[in-house]
Amino acid sequence: MVELHEISEGSSSSSSTHGRGYDVFLSFRGVDTRNSFTNHLYNALMHANITTFLDDEEIETGEDLKPELESAIKLSKASVVVLSRNYATSTWCLDELVLILEQRRTSKHLVIPIFYHVEPTHVRKQQSSFGDAMDKHRQKMEAEIDENKKIQWAQKMDRWNKALIEVADLKGKDANGRIEVELIDEIVNDIFRKLRIPSRFPLPQLIGMGNSIEFVTSWLKDASSHTTNLLTILGLGGMGKTSLAKYVYALHFHEFDTSSFIENITGRCDEKYNGILDVQKQLYNDILKRSSVQVHEVSTYTSMIENAVAHKKVFLVLDDIGSLDQLDALLGSKGFHPGTKIMITTKNAWLTKSCALFKRNIKPKYVEHKLEGLSMIESKKLLSYHAFMCNDPKVGYEEVSEKLVEYCEGHPMALKVLGRSLHNRDVTYWEGYIDELKKENIPPISNALRMSFDSLPLKMIRTCLSISLVFLQNNELMMHQLVQEMGRFLIREESPDKPGERSRLWCHEETFKVLKQKKGTENVLGLTLDMRMLVKEKLDGSLELKTDALSKMDRLMLLQLNYVQITGSYKNFPEELRWLCMHGFPLKFIPSDLPMENLVVLDLSYSNIESFGICCSYPQRLHRRLTQWIGSFSKDKWLLGSLKILNLSSCEQLRSLGGFDHLPVLEKLILRGCIGLFDVCESIEQCVELFFVDLSYCSKLQKLPRSLGMLKKVKTLLLVGCNLGESRIGIVDIHTSTCSSVVPSTVVEAIPNYSNCVRSLPRLETLSMRFCKKLTTVEHPPHTLTHLNLYSDKPMLQKLVLDQESSPLQLWIQWDRLPPSPFELQGMVKIEPMAGVEEKVLRSLGWTKPDILNKKRVGTATIFGEKEEFEIQMYYEFGIFSTLYEGEELPSWIMDRSTRSSISFTIPSSPNTFRGLNFCCVLTSRFALDKGLGSVGNVFIYIPVIIISNITKNLTWIYHHYIDVVYLGGMYLTFSNHWMFGMNEMECGDHVTITLNESQYDDGDAVIKECGVSFVYDDGEEEEDEDVLGYYKSWNHIIGGDLTPFEPTTGVYFLCKRRFCNSFFNMVSLGYDYQLGEGTNCKDDRLYFKALSQRKSGLPENAT
Repeated sequence: MVELHEISEGSSSSSSTHGRGYDVFLSFRGVDTRNSFTNHLYNALMHANITTFLDDEEIETGEDLKPELESAIKLSKASVVVLSRNYATSTWCLDELVLILEQRRTSKHLVIPIFYHVEPTHVRKQQSSFGDAMDKHRQKMEAEIDENKKIQWAQKMDRWNKALIEVADLKGKDANGRIEVELIDEIVNDIFRKLRIPSRFPLPQLIGMGNSIEFVTSWLKDASSHTTNLLTILGLGGMGKTSLAKYVYALHFHEFDTSSFIENITGRCDEKYNGILDVQKQLYNDILKRSSVQVHEVSTYTSMIENAVAHKKVFLVLDDIGSLDQLDALLGSKGFHPGTKIMITTKNAWLTKSCALFKRNIKPKYVEHKLEGLSMIESKKLLSYHAFMCNDPKVGYEEVSEKLVEYCEGHPMALKVLGRSLHNRDVTYWEGYIDELKKENIPPISNALRMSFDSLPLKMIRTCLSISLVFLQNNELMMHQLVQEMGRFLIREESPDKPGERSRLWCHEETFKVLKQKKGTENVLGLTLDMRMLVKEKLDGSLELKTDALSKMDRLMLLQLNYVQITGSYKNFPEELRWLCMHGFPLKFIPSDLPMENLVVLDLSYSNIESFGICCSYPQRLHRRLTQWIGSFSKDKWLLGSLKILNLSSCEQLRSLGGFDHLPVLEKLILRGCIGLFDVCESIEQCVELFFVDLSYCSKLQKLPRSLGMLKKVKTLLLVGCNLGESRIGIVDIHTSTCSSVVPSTVVEAIPNYSNCVRSLPRLETLSMRFCKKLTTVEHPPHTLTHLNLYSDKPMLQKLVLDQESSPLQLWIQWDRLPPSPFELQGMVKIEPMAGVEEKVLRSLGWTKPDILNKKRVGTATIFGEKEEFEIQMYYEFGIFSTLYEGEELPSWIMDRSTRSSISFTIPSSPNTFRGLNFCCVLTSRFALDKGLGSVGNVFIYIPVIIISNITKNLTWIYHHYIDVVYLGGMYLTFSNHWMFGMNEMECGDHVTITLNESQYDDGDAVIKECGVSFVYDDGEEEEDEDVLGYYKSWNHIIGGDLTPFEPTTGVYFLCKRRFCNSFFNMVSLGYDYQLGEGTNCKDDRLYFKALSQRKSGLPENAT
């Protein structure tokens, strides 16, 4: 009862739209960007279905803003302000900016400034072109003779000035050094996410579905139930169940904690053995927003899904459910979180109420909605849309349209198919078409589909038929179930009673019988048989097949024989084979008489094969045997000259792989899970077209071939789970054009030669060293790297060194297991023994080394890490130096002191430049005080959070130290910090408060004995050529550098290592909301880590 099509949104410019809301208002200076950046941005926004207002003209006909511009700003949800060189020369642009910021303050109006080749500092302080423009406005004001107008000018100037300061302080996008296409994509994605646009494409309109949409939406919005809500949408195939579910899902999925829409479940389950596992994996990954581990048992996945949904309000759509097993595998029996909504589309009404969820004591709230056929009026409208591209029949077509509508009986799919088939046809053709339809005594939808197939070109029909056989795997190509069924129907019609005479065989039972009885003919082009899909008890006699069953199928090109027991000579296999899949192949070697010269794809996964090809390192006996195999072919004929894909995954008996000189066009080599493989031949260099190599989990593979580095087209190299040993070090010299590489997850000895095996990959983008438990150093990876995974449950990583030219990284590290011992993750955290720190560095901080070294060291740990005790350390992160030691007195350099948990002050004036401040506190444990533990040695303290607020500049930094917990031998802990600040963050005369808040892990046990501050200025002398803190200032994510990913709200920065280590997770998921308030999140959910700044230091020039 539904049909899906798109309705154009039209233009969103002021010339075409009045009085309607917009998603985005574009504020820009036309002379700078109208025909370049802004035009491209506008087109990208509109393409993403983000309705956008762009002023059609920019002629300033008066001093006041045009009413339509003011209205458009107020009607918009967001504004993008393109701050370009001449932006401030336009009084209209400045007035727009004032109004936009007023909307931001009074409503939830989102504002995104784009600094288009201008510096935020110039905007904020009205310098450079912005200063020149404001000077000209000021001159015009001063030249004004009329006193009232002069006052109005002065008021405007004040508003403009404040607006420029405010917009410069907002989180924006800097176009400097950016590729504009990438920048525009980033802006569009931000707006799309923040405004929660339901779909990237125009929302489809459903003809005749008003009542159904209203019913389903009402069910979805109903919050009266405190249990799970299930809705079943019923109807025949092609009635629009999936389209209705998609429509409602697109509008409302964002209202839930998480959601998942899984389409064509029955089709996916029927495609392959245990296809339900793929469906379960999609559901689990959608719910948790991450990839799951490989699972091979349906019951295991069901349990994982049950646990995943137990604490989340989920919106779940399961499309085309065909069996109880499917429902129980996906929904389980434990129940869902209250408020969860589950929508199921199916042809069978009894399925949902029979699933395991309804056998619980607390049953779900259940509703059904059945889709019926369209009314005559709706049917005519739908037919007209597809046949005439309008809502009513063309003149002269009224009568034939009426007949066709009557024939289709309100079936949407039939109306759609026939309407498209008859588009641009004359009335006579319509009449003949209808007569042909009425001759066939089959249902309208089947007949409509058949007539549509008959009207297709022969080549297109063959393509559809091949697809309908479902040789494609992993759901790579989707087609409507009815269309697939129609294709199969036409194939059956080729020979209704003799399957062996059809062009394609896909039914496993029929295929087995054809082969068993040797009934196959030359008509067969494609055949599939998976013995696991058969019910063995229903088969008579032996399950073994003979190869001569294929002898008559001379034209066979696609052959799948999975887990088939087959005997006889392989010369009976057709020579025209292009695709051969034989999972579970029983022989140890590929038969010498198997015709393979035309094969494009060979898949022998899960087989018993022990060797493939010839390699000079093979044992002599094996070499002779394979030489005979190769020798059966003439020297001028390639053995596998057409092969592009070779898949030997999970061949656990496979020992060696060679003969690559006989694979000249090989593109993909897949050996994943070959746990017995120990040798890959050097002849692989002959595969000059190779671009994908997967050697994951080849655990006995001791070395990679040296010649692998000669292959210039390799883009992906997967080595996850390999144990490449010492022998790898001397021979790996890869100089490929690699784009993606996943390095072994259990590398032991290979890592010392890390530079040889990774650095030389000039286009490497992905590097995963997950669970490399002995990995200690990663230095200077390729600058193209964008994904770095160093996750390990017991990390030994001690050094990460990147280059200034390195690309921004998405980084994964197990933050809660990082060691408290000396190490350096460049750009993130550096821990070194205080004794090794240069005196001049400490002097620049206002510290004295002897005062610290004479103190007693403490034991430290991260929250889930093990306690370790070292000599006194210096920690550096975010532009903050710190140290921890036992002691109950503040250092001598701390001047201003307080016995409370906070201190307020104004930074004293000085003829010298302010560089930073020292903050120190003495802590103890309330538990220790109450129990009078003295120096028993079992005192531990959670490090408190330091909050520094510059009241004058409206800036706040919330700092969570790298170390979470400290273990003391005595009663008191001294915690000293030095914060580097530039003039943009703090300067003389600013009013500042510092507060200590308890850690998220603390239950109020920490007690502040005393705290205090001191101030650090330069010495007034000329700066030396080398800044002793230059290296520390060169880090990117420090105060004065790029802290955008740590900024949950404007001017507030939450500084914590956990944000570095989880590139994809937002602030709330990392536990930051305990400090910042519920619902707080970063402006950018995703962190792109860049260790070093492009500047000489990480601070502004006036701070270096």
